[in-house]
Amino acid sequence: MAFTTDQFRLDGKVAIVTGAGGRGNSIGRAYALGFALAGASVVVADLNLEGAQVVADEIVAGGGKAVAVQVDVADQASTQAMAAAAVAAFGGIDILVNNAAMMAELGQLTIADVPLDMWNRILSVNLTGAMLCAQAVVPAMRERGGGRILNQTSGGAFPATSIYGIGKLALVGLTTTIAKQLGKENITCNAIAPGNVKSDAGKLLVPDDSPFIQYLAMNCATRPRGEPDELVGTALLLCSEAGAWITGQTIHIDGGWVMRP
Repeated sequence: MAFTTDQFRLDGKVAIVTGAGGRGNSIGRAYALGFALAGASVVVADLNLEGAQVVADEIVAGGGKAVAVQVDVADQASTQAMAAAAVAAFGGIDILVNNAAMMAELGQLTIADVPLDMWNRILSVNLTGAMLCAQAVVPAMRERGGGRILNQTSGGAFPATSIYGIGKLALVGLTTTIAKQLGKENITCNAIAPGNVKSDAGKLLVPDDSPFIQYLAMNCATRPRGEPDELVGTALLLCSEAGAWITGQTIHIDGGWVMRP
C-alpha cells in the first residue's frame, strides 16, 4: 500500500488515555487532545474524575468526541469498568495509552529507606497498573481485529537510579512481552521514554533551578527540557496505521539525553 499522510489519522478509532485529567499542563492531557485532533474518540481516564471531565469538555468544545471516566489503574475491577465504559460510549477500543503513574509525589525516596507499603504502591500503579489496563482492553481489541498499546516509560530508567526508574524499566519488559505475545493478533505494543518534560508534575519534581537541569543542559544534544506536546507526534505514529510495523520498541524523546544504538 502506498504511503499517504492519512495513515496518521485516527478517524473511527477509540483511544483510552490514562492519567489524562487535569487543568494544567500535563502529558496525558496533551495525548488526549492530540488524539482527538487526529480524529479519535477519546476516553479521558483518571483517578481524579473532575480533572478528567475538564479535559473531556475541552475536547468536546473543540468539536471532538470524548468522555471522562474515573479509574484506579491499580484496581482490576476499576480497569475493567473503564474498558466497559469505553465500549459503551463508543462501541469498542482500538488504542490504550498507559500514561498514569506516580512520579512527583515520590520525592527523593531511597531503596534503603522506602517503606514496603510505599514500594508496593509505586509498583502497583506504575507497573501492575499498565498490565491491568492492557488485560482490560485486549478482549475489545481482539473484537476489532487488532489494536495499539502505548506505555509511558522514562529516560530515568536508562539506567534506573531511583524507585521510579526501577518501575519504568520493568515497564519496558512488559512492553516487549505484550508485543511478542500479541503481535500475531495485530496488537502492537511500544513505549515512549520522555526526558525532562515541562509538565506541571515535571516542574514540581525538577524545578527550573535544579542542578539536574544544569546536568541535562550539559549532556543533552539539544534542549534539556521539552513540552508535553512534543511527545504527541511520536504517539500518533505508534498508535496509527503509519506505525503498524513497529512493535516492542522504546522511543526516546529527550533532546538527545539517552542515546541507544
